[in-house]
Amino acid sequence: MVFHKENKKVNRFIITGVSAIIVIGLLSSLSYGQTKWAQTGFNFLSVSSDAKAGAIGDAVNSLSGYSGALFHNPATMAEMPTMLNANFSINSWIADIKYLQFSVMVSPSSGNYGTFGISVQSVDYGDVQGTMVWNNSQGFIDTEMMKPSALAVGVGYAMMLSKQFGVGAQVRFAYQSLGKSVVSVPGTGTYTTKQNVADAVAYDFGTIFKTGVKSLAFGMSIRNFSSDVAYEQEAFQLPLLFTIGISADLFDFVGSPGENQSLMFFLDSTHPRSHPEQIKIGAEYQFMKLIALRGGYISGNSEDGITYGMGVSSSGLGVSPVNFDVDYSYTPFGVFNNVHRISVSLSM
Repeated sequence: MVFHKENKKVNRFIITGVSAIIVIGLLSSLSYGQTKWAQTGFNFLSVSSDAKAGAIGDAVNSLSGYSGALFHNPATMAEMPTMLNANFSINSWIADIKYLQFSVMVSPSSGNYGTFGISVQSVDYGDVQGTMVWNNSQGFIDTEMMKPSALAVGVGYAMMLSKQFGVGAQVRFAYQSLGKSVVSVPGTGTYTTKQNVADAVAYDFGTIFKTGVKSLAFGMSIRNFSSDVAYEQEAFQLPLLFTIGISADLFDFVGSPGENQSLMFFLDSTHPRSHPEQIKIGAEYQFMKLIALRGGYISGNSEDGITYGMGVSSSGLGVSPVNFDVDYSYTPFGVFNNVHRISVSLSM
């Protein structure tokens, strides 16, 4: 019995220490971090394609059991409510750019061994006409049509260290191709073709803490931690992102108007490397686990603002061990085209 109590004390000490280190690190970065304005690359890693996240302003850093965890805070998949979850998303981004996102998470033995996940994100930038400098009236000539693309593949793991505290991490291999360049060979008067390709290994870390006060929860994450990357000589950094979030079911505090209803509130504070800090606010009203209405707001960017969305789920019917969720989000994006996201999830 004494040994059991000592183990509990050690576990509390470890959890408290890890939490304190992460909080101090995040707050230090928020207060004193040096921002490199518009000097990051591989910015496709910063784009969220999950429709549920898009509808609530991407404020999902503390959403426990979230199916899109590997693209936000990997720790939030630690308490996955089912053994298997697969999520597929299509994102019609600005300038006719298309994002595809897929993740699958497995939590064997009711989560006793943690949750394992794989994520894939691909980007199709469309066709771009290549040009090169030339001695003519226009100053250039057309070359070939280029097809820029990007891909990121990740492997993640998360586990609840106690009933209240969970941690998670992910390692991703990111790759980007920006087509070919026709360059002159010095001293020869000839030209050669060069592929513009770069890759990097990025790391994501996160924690989730359920306070025990009703449904109040906190989440913290660091995403896209990596060494510098270069296509040629000038190196650039990945879009490092620090996020602190809080969430709760407001009906737990003010009383629910009926059974099987929830009103989740989400608030995230972010510190990106390449642009100003942002506050992200979201809300989701869910009825009978069948339909969800969502809305959000993102500050700190002239093109961001109000977000909308909804979702339907078969889980409220309780007729099958296999459940399907379909989510949609609509995001006005200022002077650019509106962004539409659709996600389909399967869980069992």
